[in-house]
Amino acid sequence: MVGIFSLVTGRPGPSGFGSASTAEEVTEGIDGSNLTAIITGGASGIGLETSRVLALHKVHVIIAARNLKAANEAQKVILAEDETARVDVLELDLCSIKSITAFADKFIALNLPLNILINNAGIMFCPFQLSQDGIEVQFATNHIGHFLLTNGLLDTMKNTAKATGIQGRIVNLSSIAHSHCYKNGIRFDRISDKAGYNDKRAYGQSKLANILHANELSRRLQEEGVNIAVNSVHPGLIMTPLFRHSWFLMNFLKFFSFFLWKNVPQGAATTCYVALHPRLKGVTGKYFADCNETTPSSYARNEDLARKLWDFSNKLINSVSKP
Repeated sequence: MVGIFSLVTGRPGPSGFGSASTAEEVTEGIDGSNLTAIITGGASGIGLETSRVLALHKVHVIIAARNLKAANEAQKVILAEDETARVDVLELDLCSIKSITAFADKFIALNLPLNILINNAGIMFCPFQLSQDGIEVQFATNHIGHFLLTNGLLDTMKNTAKATGIQGRIVNLSSIAHSHCYKNGIRFDRISDKAGYNDKRAYGQSKLANILHANELSRRLQEEGVNIAVNSVHPGLIMTPLFRHSWFLMNFLKFFSFFLWKNVPQGAATTCYVALHPRLKGVTGKYFADCNETTPSSYARNEDLARKLWDFSNKLINSVSKP
């Protein structure tokens, strides 16, 4: 797990970076002018900082967001800093299978390459509710939405990697909270049941699913010999709109643990490092925190659980997609 000493002191790890490093620092000198990236939730919080920093390095950034007004404002902010930045906006609601399918179709129709997919968007500690498709909303948004989106864009990423010779990269944003999940990790038989629901454990379950998804996809792509790396990251504790369902609790905890929290530029650092840094070429199926590889929970390392989640996710999507 993440070393408390390194987290508090900001002491760099083997990568040369640590908890105090910012997204700009970990990507200094990198030219992304030949890259295209999709960033879900790229209009606010660490998603916006990720969009801004990638655009600063000349990456063509596609902000995928449910709130188009916020996304358009984010685009303006980035362009105000660099008028040559390439930033576009597409609507995406990760809580809706229909919206995800429409997004993938629309992006593919643009005939653009796709080198980087950053599955950043998420919700946290929500009261129990179901998505439009009848799936518990945290699992639907944080895992199922990104699982379906990734599958829908995967052929484009494979074709881009093959045509350009540039390794594709998929980054799943997880959390240290993945270790605080339900018994046995995933409630497969009660995924959308209100009985026994716990908002904190449901969030942890969805973040565990992000790591398992990345690991299983990495394994499958390696078996195919596809030049795409898939990794997951813990961005750190950052006070962003993600905490809107538990704002008072988080502020209370922050008062007593202020030394563990990051600002937004620091919170986006690990994502940007894993998405862009040339040092990570060929590194796949790993979990990163503070810009260094670290070890996730035993559930997150369980290959059988990852395979089971993959099959379960496909079956769940198929069951709710039928007319």
